[in-house]
Amino acid sequence: MSEGMFRTVSRLRSGYDPDEVDEFFDHARSVYEAGQPGALTGKDVRSVAFDMVRGGYVTSAVDAALDRLEAAFVARSRAEVLAERGQQAWMEMLADQARTLYGRLTRPDGERFAPPAGRQQGYDADDVDDLCERLVAYFDKGVPLTAQDIRSATFGRRRGKHAYAEAPVDAFFARAVEVLLGAE
Repeated sequence: MSEGMFRTVSRLRSGYDPDEVDEFFDHARSVYEAGQPGALTGKDVRSVAFDMVRGGYVTSAVDAALDRLEAAFVARSRAEVLAERGQQAWMEMLADQARTLYGRLTRPDGERFAPPAGRQQGYDADDVDDLCERLVAYFDKGVPLTAQDIRSATFGRRRGKHAYAEAPVDAFFARAVEVLLGAE
């Protein structure tokens, strides 16, 4: 990664702060090349946030690069576990994570996550439950599903008993992405 890797939007529109993005990708490259185990993880990459500024970098291009970087760090974690403890340990680790996710998936539709607080909006429960059913099909029947399928999912907005609070849904699907990336 180097400065100028991403295109900028017009000065009238907002995009990610180029200085923050360049700094993060330079840091990630140096950590990756140095092979420092655990110094930066896929979860760290996924949770990074950049300020929005006028004339900044195109967000979709940066987000796509972050997806690839997350996958690279997950692959590195896998290689580290395989080298240290072997294939069986990696599979057991993935299986434990999958079992944790599956416990949430076996709850009835409409009850998998807490509702939003008060009168706040949340994710449409039906939309979230549809993606959960795809995960169940993946775990139970091996129906193909990729991390990108989860990342690109969108949910409608609702209030009340037909909505889920956003934070627990986001955290759950972030963990699902980790499992799918580990299995890919």
